[in-house]
Amino acid sequence: MNTASIPQEKLHKLYNSGRSMADIAKDLNCSVHKVVYWMTKYKIARRTPSEATYVKANPNGDPFSIKHNLTPNEMFLYGLGIGIYWGEGEKTSRNAVRVANTDPFVITTFVQFLLEICQLEKRKLIYNLICFNDSDPEEVKKYWAKELGVSAEKFGKIVQIPTQGKGTYKKKSKSGVCIVIVCNMKLKSWIMEEISRIKRARIV
Repeated sequence: MNTASIPQEKLHKLYNSGRSMADIAKDLNCSVHKVVYWMTKYKIARRTPSEATYVKANPNGDPFSIKHNLTPNEMFLYGLGIGIYWGEGEKTSRNAVRVANTDPFVITTFVQFLLEICQLEKRKLIYNLICFNDSDPEEVKKYWAKELGVSAEKFGKIVQIPTQGKGTYKKKSKSGVCIVIVCNMKLKSWIMEEISRIKRARIV
């Protein structure tokens, strides 16, 4: 493979499978420069760094598939999910779909939206907790595990907020705050586009 050309179809197939140019060079026992040369020769569009990172994190393709042709009940769930993210979701990062709340119903509803409407792979869900200074982290973990119907081991990061001074956090929740997170830039982009679409429809 060091002197011969790389067949166009083979190069397309390898690159589209998610392999990097370095991976392809290793597979074909040739230099990266050779792979770059033939990709340029065949005018194969290269992934951007963010696209390459995405493919590496999701070698089997997108871990979600947006459901279409929704039933009335599914449309209601879609509206709830988008509404929750519109009001409670983190909107600044490109990658993180993140909702934090003290109300288990808000978290469970958003998770249902992710699983049923976005058809997200359940393994992609990440749960974190924030506890206030007078709460027992283990008890908070047990509370949320029961409310969400998940194993206590699902809660990775638990942050306990220290005492902030007299008069602070008078209305704090004994059960803390649960954060559900999905790290996927395409899913984040879709949710934000849906919110923008609804905003435009309201303006017209």
